Amino acid sequence: MQRPAGPRFPTLMMFTACYAALGLALFGLPQVSLALASVVAGVAIALHASLQHEAIHGNPFARAWANDLAVFPALTLVVPYARFRATHLAHHRDANLTDPYDDPESHYLDPARWQRLPGPMRALLLANNTLLGRITLGPVIGTIGFMLNDLRAHRAGARDVAAGWLWHLPAVAVVLGVVWVSPMPLWAYLAAAYLGLGILKIRTFLEHRAHQAARARTVIVEDAGPLAWLFLNNNYHVVHHMHPTVPWHLLPGLYRSDRARYLAMNEGYVYRSYGQVFARYFLTRKDPVAHPLMAPPKAQVRPAQPDAPAGQDPASAPSQPEGLPA
Repeated sequence: MQRPAGPRFPTLMMFTACYAALGLALFGLPQVSLALASVVAGVAIALHASLQHEAIHGNPFARAWANDLAVFPALTLVVPYARFRATHLAHHRDANLTDPYDDPESHYLDPARWQRLPGPMRALLLANNTLLGRITLGPVIGTIGFMLNDLRAHRAGARDVAAGWLWHLPAVAVVLGVVWVSPMPLWAYLAAAYLGLGILKIRTFLEHRAHQAARARTVIVEDAGPLAWLFLNNNYHVVHHMHPTVPWHLLPGLYRSDRARYLAMNEGYVYRSYGQVFARYFLTRKDPVAHPLMAPPKAQVRPAQPDAPAGQDPASAPSQPEGLPA
């Protein structure tokens, strides 16, 4: 499906609502209720992240620089937009969805790596695989993982990583400068940013599942409530992956026009609403942490050693390799 020409006014209206709500939270609501101000700011931050996603896919403007400028302020403080754009576009290689190495947005681990983790880390990641854990722990776990992956990529020679983080500095400085002159204390804004990231984890919690068929890995959540608006209809996720340049406000109609085909495509990976998701997974793990379709490493059995050459300790001879790489 081709991208419609010209700016998309529904998205421009959402940009206006987002920045207006943030301005109200920073400059109007703190005198009324600081808690309310932080909640409104958190909702605006979550919406801004959804608008960044739209900008990555060419919405609302035809020129990339205009979209980049529209989402320039780093409201979450911790996610550089340039890095989000690079990793998210890599995520859209659907053949790699959920792969712990090739999908930057995968929540699965290689079983070999999972087996090597210490017990406390395993317990933390298992808790993170419930919806409650993903909302409360996910912002920290996800941010640390994102930064470590970027550090590894930088050390491996990826030149765009450092540039993305350098461009992030003025985007953060703009936000912190506005917060500094506003009545909202910095700690309250930090709480709002954490809330915004936690809200986003509701959307990403089950967007993709491990499945042999790549086309069946992406979800549909048939929701039209406040969360669907906040996520800019990205709950119709299989539709978005099939038509990534289609703007958010067209996704529900596109889905309804051929619902049976989309559900056949993803083999019925569908939920009626986010209410159903909360009821089923709030305290229950949906997935294992180790990727269920990757073979776990075999137990290492040290073979009998041949006679060692003179002067060599038999224990120093090479042993069998361990399973999959970390």
